[in-house]
Amino acid sequence: MKIEKKTWPEQFQAILKGKKKFDLRLDDFKAKEGDILVFKEFDPKTESYTGREVEKTISYILKTKNIKFWSKEEIDKFGLQVFSLD
Repeated sequence: MKIEKKTWPEQFQAILKGKKKFDLRLDDFKAKEGDILVFKEFDPKTESYTGREVEKTISYILKTKNIKFWSKEEIDKFGLQVFSLD
């Protein structure tokens, strides 16, 4: 299944170059391994799509609501990081 997602220029360019090999999204849509994400570049300055798209296959999904390792206070103070590993 193909799933279209809006992506801002900086992230779009990193995906296009192969540098960004992950994506972080709210779990507000259905997706499974093997689905295709169609990243559609969206310019927030003009509030419009640029017409550029790139497709990537989902190879792994981590879903969680329960982050056991840190307290809500720690997350609120520091935020979270997501790492891409090669």
